[in-house]
Amino acid sequence: MAPIGKIYSYPNNPRTFKILIAAEYNNLEVEVAEFEFGKDNKDPKFLENFHHEKVPAFESADGDLHINECGAIAYYVSSCSEKTQLLGKDQKETAKVLSYILFAENEIIPHANTWINPILGITQYNKAAHNQSTEGLKKSLKVLENILLKKTYLVGERVTLADISVATALYLPFKLVLDAKFREGYKNLTRWYKTVVNQPAFKKVLGEVILVDVAHEYTPPKKDKPKKETKAREVSEEKSDKKKEEAPDDLEEEEAKPAPKPKSKLDSLPPSKLNLEEWKRFYSNNNTRPDAINWFWEHYDPEGYSIWRVDYKYNSELKKVFMSSNLIGGFFNRLERARKYAFGSLVVLGEDNKNEIAGYFVIRGQEIPEEVTDAADFESYEFKKVDHADPKERSCFEDYIAWDGHLDGKTFADGKIFK
Repeated sequence: MAPIGKIYSYPNNPRTFKILIAAEYNNLEVEVAEFEFGKDNKDPKFLENFHHEKVPAFESADGDLHINECGAIAYYVSSCSEKTQLLGKDQKETAKVLSYILFAENEIIPHANTWINPILGITQYNKAAHNQSTEGLKKSLKVLENILLKKTYLVGERVTLADISVATALYLPFKLVLDAKFREGYKNLTRWYKTVVNQPAFKKVLGEVILVDVAHEYTPPKKDKPKKETKAREVSEEKSDKKKEEAPDDLEEEEAKPAPKPKSKLDSLPPSKLNLEEWKRFYSNNNTRPDAINWFWEHYDPEGYSIWRVDYKYNSELKKVFMSSNLIGGFFNRLERARKYAFGSLVVLGEDNKNEIAGYFVIRGQEIPEEVTDAADFESYEFKKVDHADPKERSCFEDYIAWDGHLDGKTFADGKIFK
């Protein structure tokens, strides 16, 4: 059987599972391409077809269809068989199936990601966001618990794309955080989940699904303690005793001082006419337009500094504006090592349930330094160097540090300054 299309994604992406399971139910083949996320999704040829870097991405076998969004891809795969049962038996059931696809995307996945991603080291842990997400997920699960009280499947009397979408959205939560104690309060949901993931099509894609017994929890990274310096060489007992007699008592068990912190490579760069600390003070104490902006361009040193456009990679997963703002704050906290070498403005654009994070950074040197890339959630952001002499880029940079103007045509909701 020839594949109906090709999927581009990273391995074991739960968003891809629902597509492959739908294909199994319809006895269709979908090719999973060899794909390196972070490289191949930035390739100009890929972007020509899909226009942005998100995965999964799907290309039909005839090359006429290129789409993102896993829900849309799964719906297309489900509709590719005339005998499909995945979309319900009539228009009313199809509408119900669609409602559960959207429920999974909007009411389960964002909460689950905020809860689980810090555990996996993908994003910064924030207590307020964590509490909000756990309560939000519990509320969504309680809805399902009540629905499944008298139902075996979500729509109709057999598995549909509704069950596939919700179950794959809950794959990581059941695997990592919805432990045995938690499941005691969601017996209908647990019974349904065990039923669907043990269907042959699910098992072929997911393998044997194990539910977590004790929930994984976020563990803050340990701080290294200074080590005592060991002696360079041993001395004989006779010399050691003699040294003890001659040395003052308070030096007998002297500990070596901690090794000095390694200097940043940025400290070895040629001096720059832009004093970053002076810029931060001027920005904080003066009107941004026109005073601070004029000051910046008068002192900007394009050889000693570079300007970077920054965009959050997973805007589709953002929910509440305050939670997006907390993500920015967590990222800034992780950038403490870079505070001496960078200035940034990240803002939240849009509104609750439809917002995105974007902004600009001014960074010492011409590359992104280790002080920035070392931050735990750096990989969640795309940094793109911009030409400060380009009038369009220059104007956009000014808008983002002034928090006014069109800001890419979107409404300003909140923002934070890294200084």
